[in-house]
Amino acid sequence: MMSMRVALAGFLHETNTFAPTKALIKDFVQGGGYMPMARGDAMISQSKGINLGIGGALDFGGKMGWDMIPILWAGAIPSAHVSKDAYESITDEIVSGIVAAGPLEGVFLDLHGAMVAEHENDGEGGLLQRVREAVGPDVPIAAALDLHGNITRKMVDAADVLVGFRTYPHVDMADTGTRAAQQLDDLMTRGTSFAKAFRRLPFLVPIAWQSTRAEPGRAIYDLVAETEAGDVTSASFFFGFPAADFEGCGPTVICYGTTQSAANAAADCIEQAVLKAEPAFAGQTYDPDAGVIEAMRIAKTATRPVVLADTQDNPGAGGDSNTTGMLRALVRQGATRAALGNMVDPKAAAAAHVAGVGAEIDIALGGFSGIHGDAPYKARFVVETLSDGKLIAAGPFYGGAQLDMGPSACLRIGDVRVVVTTHKAQMADQEMYRFVGIEPAEQAILVNKSSVHFRADFDPIAETILTCTASGPMPVSPASLPFTKLARGMRMEPLGRAFDPQNAA
Repeated sequence: MMSMRVALAGFLHETNTFAPTKALIKDFVQGGGYMPMARGDAMISQSKGINLGIGGALDFGGKMGWDMIPILWAGAIPSAHVSKDAYESITDEIVSGIVAAGPLEGVFLDLHGAMVAEHENDGEGGLLQRVREAVGPDVPIAAALDLHGNITRKMVDAADVLVGFRTYPHVDMADTGTRAAQQLDDLMTRGTSFAKAFRRLPFLVPIAWQSTRAEPGRAIYDLVAETEAGDVTSASFFFGFPAADFEGCGPTVICYGTTQSAANAAADCIEQAVLKAEPAFAGQTYDPDAGVIEAMRIAKTATRPVVLADTQDNPGAGGDSNTTGMLRALVRQGATRAALGNMVDPKAAAAAHVAGVGAEIDIALGGFSGIHGDAPYKARFVVETLSDGKLIAAGPFYGGAQLDMGPSACLRIGDVRVVVTTHKAQMADQEMYRFVGIEPAEQAILVNKSSVHFRADFDPIAETILTCTASGPMPVSPASLPFTKLARGMRMEPLGRAFDPQNAA
């Protein structure tokens, strides 16, 4: 029996259209929290053992004896729009590589689902449509996607199967790649498409309350897994990424089956569960000083760190990871045994390296992205440690990825330590403190520039977790974002007001 010839590629970006900084081609080359850009056989070697969809797919394909043609894999940390140059060059290389591969039995794509380019609102829809045109109507296309994907009709129509993560923090990225590859293998073997059922939900869900480790997310994803049985071949629920200003933004359900009735019934069941849970998608937040005061109160008797999520400057949602609101509150309130990570400030990191360990430096730290209510923090800091920025993030979110944070330092002011880096990546791994000499478990208070992903590695050491709302580009509630292109009638937060283009910002 001939082995199946399958082309594999990846293009990942989560776009916050309100964020201050765009994604350029250099950002995809560097990779940020993802692995660096890889082509051909380097895709196989670099993704081995890493928690990414492409890793799971390549592992599955190898076990099934696929004749695999790896084309290109590129991912960049969330930010504002992908530049036209980056989008077109990466898309062109993927499509031309698939064409050059010759006759194929299938195509596997590792995507995010919430990419917006400068000239293309539906980034993945545009890519999938071009891949479909390249391979024709009969070659099955499968894609693994983030549960924050804003899934569009164009994506559903162009692909044969779309498979989403089921965990947030994302610890099942490789598993999702495996599940999507299994679906592709079934499609190639059966020779006919699955029936599809697609549903769009009418309200945006704040990312701070999308965790699948808590209700109602946990129950919804348990239901998704239970629904995938019998004639239902695949079931996915996508929370969506609520900071994307285009009509396709919002939660969706997509189910596939051997019959249309089975796919419809599964999609209807999940849709109704999400609608019923709408009031539960809320949570408590603290302003910076209130959060620090509460953390200090708890820390007096705690045996583990109190973790504060600096959610509105989350680089996993488009933040630049340099706002200073939480740092100011820590210093203002006299916090002790406190650490904050990461503060991305290349100039401050360079100044620390020039000054050397033990030196005192007067700098204006962070606060340079033009965020309303934020500003650089001018103070004298002690350079405690220096690092080249290279580390292995071994926790369950990054899954062993090799990160390069660039020249980095631990700067101290009072008894507050700040991880200062050159490159941006979400604070979602304990090693991102240790690489500059901070042992996170020994701190009384940790401030993580992250919303939910950090929980995968910090839940086990946290006394409790508080969500704080210092000024930043990713508001807790999408209702405070200045939408102009959202779908008419979409509620901008659970039980909130519906979007009306005539009253748009």
